[in-house]
Amino acid sequence: MYELHSCLNKIFYATIIPGTIYISWLTGLVGLATLQICMLFFLLLFVLLPLVFRYSVTLQRGILFLTFITYPKDLDLTNPASIGLYATRNFYITVKDRDVDEDGVRIGVWHVLPANAVRRFKRELQVEEAFVAEHGVAEAPSVEPSTSTISINEHELQELEPFLRAEFPVIVPENEQIFYERLLRAPGGTVVLYLHGNTATRGSGHRSEVYKLLRKLNYHVFSFDYRGYADSDPVSPTEEGVVRDALMVYEYIANVTSNPIIIWGHSLGTGVATHLCAQLAHLNERGPRGVILESPFTNIRDEIRLHPFSRLFKHLPWFDFTISRPMYSNSLRFESDVHVGEFRQPIMIIHAEDDVVVPFHLGYRLYRVALDTRSRSWGPVEFHRFDASFGYGHKHLCRAPELPSLVLHFVENYRDAVY
Repeated sequence: MYELHSCLNKIFYATIIPGTIYISWLTGLVGLATLQICMLFFLLLFVLLPLVFRYSVTLQRGILFLTFITYPKDLDLTNPASIGLYATRNFYITVKDRDVDEDGVRIGVWHVLPANAVRRFKRELQVEEAFVAEHGVAEAPSVEPSTSTISINEHELQELEPFLRAEFPVIVPENEQIFYERLLRAPGGTVVLYLHGNTATRGSGHRSEVYKLLRKLNYHVFSFDYRGYADSDPVSPTEEGVVRDALMVYEYIANVTSNPIIIWGHSLGTGVATHLCAQLAHLNERGPRGVILESPFTNIRDEIRLHPFSRLFKHLPWFDFTISRPMYSNSLRFESDVHVGEFRQPIMIIHAEDDVVVPFHLGYRLYRVALDTRSRSWGPVEFHRFDASFGYGHKHLCRAPELPSLVLHFVENYRDAVY
């Protein structure tokens, strides 16, 4: 009965537009020329365009990744300080897709130092004015050492301080990498690898807000642009490709430090995050200590049907045939509902009820799938909803006053746990 109702519903939506136009002509409301123009427009928009989408992998990737949408305009990604991210290193990593790949793909990366490290070395980093302007006073730490792990990191930094000051009287491009990596290795620290969603760059507004939040919690933050985005090589992105990019940045961090790594994915980045973690588990490599999924979805088929871009097309009887199935056939899936059952690490999901880009119920459905498919001996799964009345939407959960304490609690609970 449900299938019959669904079929009739699709037929109704597919015929209501041409039917209305045809009846308008029969009743004399529009002329023959208008009828012909309207019917041609209908065929082009609702028949020909979906068919072109079905057979064009380039168009499918373009609509999914939206690499052509860039903001803010004229942002100099080599100078993170221009958007208030002082004490941030910009560098590039070459990703080899295959062992025989000689050139590889170059991707742009930022490493944001934690506030407690910046406070100690602000003179050497030449960011004294910026630090004081943000924190109000020159010597006050951004987060009081209230846990044993933070205290260990503070103690380690205190011991390193005279040696690093002697070795690095000033941080310049020639010694920047060594200095940043030395701080990254200091015991007791925590690293967050941030995987952004589609559109724009690692420097867009809401993303930089997340970095600043994490910096104040005394975490090292790594963010990068997938292939095809920003100043990374203009290579057409694929699911396999962007996950490979994330894996290379993750491996860079893991090769430099033994400190815990937390993976934070937002929107499309949640699909990258779960796929990355599943891949690390399959390879039996060192995994992260926890995964934070902000505004996640179950899979691309569910997301694309509910995305605002699909409102005109989702009721067409040929929607699956022309749009969702071809993307699956071309390995554009991002099946988080499958991948959450393939790695053991703890998961925290955060989602706003007024999210119109990735509907709230997709994030909650992913949470229920994780509860049902993951072993009880694996890391716990948390879900935190944010009321629609706050207006956080898809991008601004970082402005929730309670978010820093949620993140701090999650990280400190699991940073030393191995599953």
